[in-house]
Amino acid sequence: MFLAANAAEESTSTFTPFDVFMVIFTVLLVIGLVRLVMSSGKKNVFAIGFTLVALVVFLIADVKMVSGW
Repeated sequence: MFLAANAAEESTSTFTPFDVFMVIFTVLLVIGLVRLVMSSGKKNVFAIGFTLVALVVFLIADVKMVSGW
């Protein structure tokens, strides 16, 4: 009986409503990065670098988060 309860606990989903916001923020970062790179004139290298770092962090968090669903 204990093993069945343990198996049921392991199969539960770790989905939370906050996960949706994480995915939305990741999409917003991608849109922002595309707009920064595609802008005409002088490019803001600091903003592009900062967005790239934030995007990498959010993508890693998304992959870890989705793997638990």
